[in-house]
Amino acid sequence: MTLRNKALPNQDQIASMAFTLYTLIQTAILCTNAIAVLHEERFLSKIGWGVDQGVGGFGDDPGVKAQILNLIRSVRTVMRVPLIVVNSVSIVLLLLFG
Repeated sequence: MTLRNKALPNQDQIASMAFTLYTLIQTAILCTNAIAVLHEERFLSKIGWGVDQGVGGFGDDPGVKAQILNLIRSVRTVMRVPLIVVNSVSIVLLLLFG
């Protein structure tokens, strides 16, 4: 009987394993930070995703690679200041509420 009781999680374990909205937001922040810190000359050009890569002709539909590079550039351009604010708020919330 004691073996069966040990196999069942108690309320504290269930609460610590909860998948919350804050966890989803934190995951999105971390993924956006990962995209924002990719450097074109130091990292992306070494794997063949530099500035000159994926450029099509006029009127051609851009490929997947060009669209991903455009997404990376736009995230770095647009999200620079908001990421600083969101990261600061996230750190303060984490310090206050654990």
